[in-house]
Amino acid sequence: MSKTFTAIVVEDEKFPRLSLLRKLEVFRPQIDVIDSCDNYDDALKSIVRNKPDILFLDIQLRGSDTIQLLEQLEKVMTLPCVIFTTAYNNRDYLMKAIKFDATDYLVKPISEEDLTLAIGKAVEKLTAKEITETTGFDKLAFRTTSGKVFINKDDIAFIRADGNYSTVVTFHKDEMILESLAHLERHLNPDTFLRTDRSTIINIHNLYKVNGKKRICVLRSQDGIEKEATLSKNGIDTLMNM
Repeated sequence: MSKTFTAIVVEDEKFPRLSLLRKLEVFRPQIDVIDSCDNYDDALKSIVRNKPDILFLDIQLRGSDTIQLLEQLEKVMTLPCVIFTTAYNNRDYLMKAIKFDATDYLVKPISEEDLTLAIGKAVEKLTAKEITETTGFDKLAFRTTSGKVFINKDDIAFIRADGNYSTVVTFHKDEMILESLAHLERHLNPDTFLRTDRSTIINIHNLYKVNGKKRICVLRSQDGIEKEATLSKNGIDTLMNM
């Protein structure tokens, strides 16, 4: 039996919203629409409360740019797979969608064919995320300026933000990668990697010691090599409350 993925639809216009909900009925039980919202505030509350796997999001919501909604959500949770919907085939909107690693970008009226392709992409991404660390794959791939680097997940101490990019700090060397911390948080296994604050993701399997006074945590490899990560107060509190 195939896995069921939850979804929320955010659309401020009644008829496009009802049309999309009706078309999504075809995909049950694989896609379970657990809520639909027609305004910014309700959408924010519902998404945080329900944490859907997939979010169908109108990029313009009664005068509000929903990119702001995603930025707000990103501070408190891992973003779901986002499928933008819009009445305008606008390059600026498309670039915003790319920024948030959007799964797809659908122009209304949405055809059943385009919707099927978008859902297929979302399911593929969600399934890949689930199996990343459950099928014996010990190495993770990261994009670099020259191609890709493959790093054993157990060798990662922590990852720190570096502008729009990130630095993977291993127990042997540092690697600059092209992914942002927000992108990594969405794609790394949360059972292994924890975003402690705005600047740091740590490998909790290698967590050895937390010093609240100095606001540092110590990560230790299996062969005893140690790395220190300096955290914010919120980051230290996150680890102390684990």
